[in-house]
Amino acid sequence: MRYLQLKLPLWVAAGLLTVSTALAQAPVTPNVPQEDAYQLRALPPQEAQEEAETATPNRYLETEFMKEKGIATYGWVDVGIGGNNWGSPWNGPITFNDRNWQGQMNQLYLVNEKVLDTEDGGADWGGRIDLLYGTDYIYTTARGLDGKLLNQQYGGQPSWGGRYYGLAMPQLYAEAGYGNHAVKVGHFYTIIGYEVVPSIGNFFYTHAYTMQYGEPFTHTGILDTYKANDQLTLYGGITNGWDNYSDPINVFGPASNPGYPGANSNAAFLGGATMKSSDEQQSLSIMASSGNELANIATNAVGNRSVFSTVYTNELTDKVTYVFQNDNGWQFNAGTPNTLNQAQPGTAQWYGINQYLFYAFSDKVVGGMRFEWFRDNNGYRVYSGLRNAVAGVPQGPGNWNTGYQGNFWEMSYGLNWKPTNNWIIRPELRYDWYTPDKANGALPYGSNFDKYGQLYGGCDAIWQF
Repeated sequence: MRYLQLKLPLWVAAGLLTVSTALAQAPVTPNVPQEDAYQLRALPPQEAQEEAETATPNRYLETEFMKEKGIATYGWVDVGIGGNNWGSPWNGPITFNDRNWQGQMNQLYLVNEKVLDTEDGGADWGGRIDLLYGTDYIYTTARGLDGKLLNQQYGGQPSWGGRYYGLAMPQLYAEAGYGNHAVKVGHFYTIIGYEVVPSIGNFFYTHAYTMQYGEPFTHTGILDTYKANDQLTLYGGITNGWDNYSDPINVFGPASNPGYPGANSNAAFLGGATMKSSDEQQSLSIMASSGNELANIATNAVGNRSVFSTVYTNELTDKVTYVFQNDNGWQFNAGTPNTLNQAQPGTAQWYGINQYLFYAFSDKVVGGMRFEWFRDNNGYRVYSGLRNAVAGVPQGPGNWNTGYQGNFWEMSYGLNWKPTNNWIIRPELRYDWYTPDKANGALPYGSNFDKYGQLYGGCDAIWQF
């Protein structure tokens, strides 16, 4: 484990030694380009997920009859466990893998789709429906579909489950295409950012703060994709905002600021571009979403919410890939008590930088590091024990009414081991720390919300079927 250069506790070192021994015994093929096995490039999240899905696992739900009609049915099960060094029941602001040393079935995921095929330049149609059952569901709900009206910022309280397990429908759309154009209508995953909800599209078991708190997960609307050439793809469409299926912006009544432009509409722009070098070794993805949202439930104020995300990837060699991500977001009329920007009272801002470095030891084993800085400028986005807040369960200091105003840092080390085409094993070691803007406030880690940092260790296994 000399690549990590860490002084680890004995229990962590022993665990990693066990994993290393297993990896050493796995069959390897040297000098295999990592794109053959993993999505490690700057693709829009849904495109990245599709590339991961079209690897070569055995599909046990496929039938010749359905394949002849161009319909694919497949899925995966993701089961894991992780914990923090403080013994806190919750792993701090880590959302999807939030339960301390309690096994979680994060995702039992099922996909049924007719893939759009316009390779011959003709017209075609398609569609897709995704179902997610597991502990991850609570973070993937959409208001008006599988989420209720409350807690507008995070998709509402879930409709189809409880505090831990339930069902979500993150995608339900139809698609039509002709030549280089494809138009998607319905409910679909965002094109913003680098990490995705489906576990098979990510390297790490845990997620970055930017993905968890700084970006939407889903949209409902219409999205056009235009492949100008092999190097440039353009996206543009209209949605009804973040993690929303059908709720109007005035769901709680008329806005308290009716004179605000578009106060009665949550129509939002979603679009951007992905550019690749001619040798496809480098790529740049620039995506944005901008539109009005209910900014403050207490005051029923409406304001513009925008986020811009840039992801750059460089496959430095056949073995080494570097990824850089920058997100910038803001919410007008947030009315946060901690707002620092006195020139625009009530404006909340969040922004950050992620860096990833991946090394392919073989086509079976890939190592990765992630270093992140994320700033919640006004304590508007990051909350500890978010599952309690979404489920409507009260908690102590640091709950969803206060948030955390300051800087979050995290460093993650992980391995991906693919013993077969259907299995992925992902051990991970992560350290988080927080630097608050104000002293004597609630802290995001520890059983009593009194710790500045946290060591996390975990591992999951994904089986595709």
